[in-house]
Amino acid sequence: MDFIFSALYNIPVLKNFFTQEKKQVCYANQEGKECIAPLYQTVEETPQPIPTNITGTIPQWIQGSLMRNGPGKFEFGDHNYNHWFDGMALMHKFTIANGNVTYMSKFLQSNAYKSNESENRIVVSEFGTLSTPDPCKNLFQRFLSTFEISEPTDNGNINFVKYKKDYCVSTETNIMRKVDPVTLQTKEEVNWTKFIAVNGATAHPHYDPCGTTYNMGNSYGKHGTFYNIIKVPVQESEDEATLHGAEVVCSIPAVDKWNPSYYHSFGMTENYIVFIEQSIKMSLLGIITGKIRGIPISDCLSWDPNCDTIFHVANKHTGKLHSIKYHTKASAMFHQINAYEDQDCIVLDLCCQDDGNALHLFQLQNLRKSGKALDEFFSTLAKSLPRRFVLPLNVDSHTPKNINISPLDYTTATAVKQDLGKVWCTHENLYNETFEEVGSLEFPAINYSKYNTKKYQYFYGCGLQHLIGSSLIKMDVVTKEMKIWQEDGFYPSEPVFVPSPDSKEEDDGIILSAVVTPRRDKTTFLLILDAKAFTEIARAEIPVPMPYGFHGIFLPQN
Repeated sequence: MDFIFSALYNIPVLKNFFTQEKKQVCYANQEGKECIAPLYQTVEETPQPIPTNITGTIPQWIQGSLMRNGPGKFEFGDHNYNHWFDGMALMHKFTIANGNVTYMSKFLQSNAYKSNESENRIVVSEFGTLSTPDPCKNLFQRFLSTFEISEPTDNGNINFVKYKKDYCVSTETNIMRKVDPVTLQTKEEVNWTKFIAVNGATAHPHYDPCGTTYNMGNSYGKHGTFYNIIKVPVQESEDEATLHGAEVVCSIPAVDKWNPSYYHSFGMTENYIVFIEQSIKMSLLGIITGKIRGIPISDCLSWDPNCDTIFHVANKHTGKLHSIKYHTKASAMFHQINAYEDQDCIVLDLCCQDDGNALHLFQLQNLRKSGKALDEFFSTLAKSLPRRFVLPLNVDSHTPKNINISPLDYTTATAVKQDLGKVWCTHENLYNETFEEVGSLEFPAINYSKYNTKKYQYFYGCGLQHLIGSSLIKMDVVTKEMKIWQEDGFYPSEPVFVPSPDSKEEDDGIILSAVVTPRRDKTTFLLILDAKAFTEIARAEIPVPMPYGFHGIFLPQN
């Protein structure tokens, strides 16, 4: 998952919290939640395409590749990573052509991976794990090394992203790595700081139909923290660099300049960027001193339930920041669903939690629990719920106070002006009482190519009846009805929507999801669903294990 930090402080280490013990892996069903420890274990890469076993019939029009990303190696030598987000990036490729599927995977040959591999220990710090001291240094040299500033990790294990004509894998530091989408070969690094004054960027950019890419990145200085809206224009020449022409179109000052908010994604409409300053805070002082104190970046984040979540709105064309700040109760938000403009309002749909401690809880020692310990841990996790907010744009001194000023009659979300520059927002739940059987939803996806920034009806996601996706969900935001795909012992990953050729309806297409299993007697597979009926069309069984990953994209065959 993702940490949006920087070239400034990427911090080495004191200790690891658990050792690599195979006894933690459990394959049998337990009472209560099934142990899924095998989904967080190191696997071997599959560097050459291998065939899969097809059940059902894959439509001939589906021609292209599903690219997936996530952690796939969790130790080097006797040193183990502590957090799910720390594992070395393993890139997956499912190639679909003429009704058949092949699979391959490769570890990203990042500087972090190669350094760790050559030393057979954790040399580069990650989000939840500090690097181990060099055993060749004496005690005094190790002490002096605690005052050195380390390079940020280039372990791009979160997502595949596109800038201009280049495909990159990304985490949330300032370094991405280009990847050949055909061979999965690791190519040169792309460093944001060589093009623009930001210390990193999210792994969830947005794309305009014209090819312009938008993202968010922090900058830090003596005046505190700014959240920057970044614009990367379309490619003008074949030989220009990946981030050539990148510019900051708007800088938003943090409310608490020394304790800015962590963020993982943001909203975009046709004309606006919506930045969500949420109630998960990062201590800059803690990060600066973390190496000396022997704590990773993850320990420098905290949940502040007394801090409002604030929606900042900026015109993405002019860079002008809207004078109104839209507040709501303390919330944690990792993924936005969609955003669009309607009747001089922004409609913003998000997956929200009422507690922001999940980042701390996703340590590998927790995810590898079994039996009663797993059940107890699961009960501590906050639910992620799809919610709608409405942000009226035309608010001025003549706008009445203390009444709902949203003109939208199809939503119960409210917006109430409290002061000249402040509007208080309450959400609408985008689900009905039947949602209880799902309990929680994450990894949302829409028909992005045709309905991003537009009024829409459907989104898809993973239902979390476990620590990770245990079902796939299709949600209707108009009727609030849902459809579910689920199979015992299997855990689907983020759904990816692929529209049918010449489709006229929003849900005319297919859903792709890599479905993994912790059971020895079952097989991982690529699932293909009819998006409209939400029923299985086909599956392609893969004869090798896969860990549970994060995000990906579909690349149509040219």
